[in-house]
Amino acid sequence: MQAFFPVHCALCGAASPDRALCAACDADLPHHALPACPVCALPTPDGQVCGACLRRPPAFGRTLAAFSYGFPIDRLLQAFKYAGNLTLAEALAEPLARLAAAHPKPDLLLPMPLHPARLKERGFNQALEIAKPLSRRLDIPLAADACRRTRDTPSQAGLEWKQRRRNVRGAFACDLDLAGKKVAVLDDVMTTGSTLEELGRVLLKCGAAEVSAWVVARTPKHA
Repeated sequence: MQAFFPVHCALCGAASPDRALCAACDADLPHHALPACPVCALPTPDGQVCGACLRRPPAFGRTLAAFSYGFPIDRLLQAFKYAGNLTLAEALAEPLARLAAAHPKPDLLLPMPLHPARLKERGFNQALEIAKPLSRRLDIPLAADACRRTRDTPSQAGLEWKQRRRNVRGAFACDLDLAGKKVAVLDDVMTTGSTLEELGRVLLKCGAAEVSAWVVARTPKHA
């Protein structure tokens, strides 16, 4: 008779044979609060487009965020991204897939690219690993190599909004003809949106009719 070894919850360590998280920890995750601006996903009193997006519309027209960035989703993302716990990719993709299923389906799903030097150092692209199960669940074509990160930019962490914009300026290239395509860009966390904005700008130049930002977690305010 084959022995049964239960899988343990990634957060509390309790037995969780079928999922990366036990039911209790899954229920404690900070699902993104509504109402929120449909463009940048920051909280608004009435769910209408916020003043910042009205004054300066970003290159992406909509943001879908499964969670607000905070405990314990931050621990899961850190374990996934920096400790290489790739078994969490499915658990991170599933809530975003449920959210996205309620919205019009894009023609293409595009993961945020990593610079080759960063990819070599980490060993995987966290956005691509989340995009794979998301693509399968929603039946959306995945353009894994459509875009390139042409500059190995310093980390955005700790930079102010204007510094973040300068840091990623000219950092992306895309060779794909996107004429008339609706594209969703997948990333793990959205803070100011500067990186997604820069890539979205490139995609629009390649002919994309519409760009959406899909993220696992959204910080509750600009950092």
